[in-house]
Amino acid sequence: MKNVLEFFRTLPKKKCHQCGNVMNEQADCYGNLCDECDHPAR
Repeated sequence: MKNVLEFFRTLPKKKCHQCGNVMNEQADCYGNLCDECDHPAR
């Protein structure tokens, strides 16, 4: 069984569902769009 810390350290980076760019996610963020794709002017 894998150590819990090692599990979280090896998770892949979260990517935007629309454009595929890597997202800088917040601890409480469940969104799947980056700031550019989720901008209200788009």
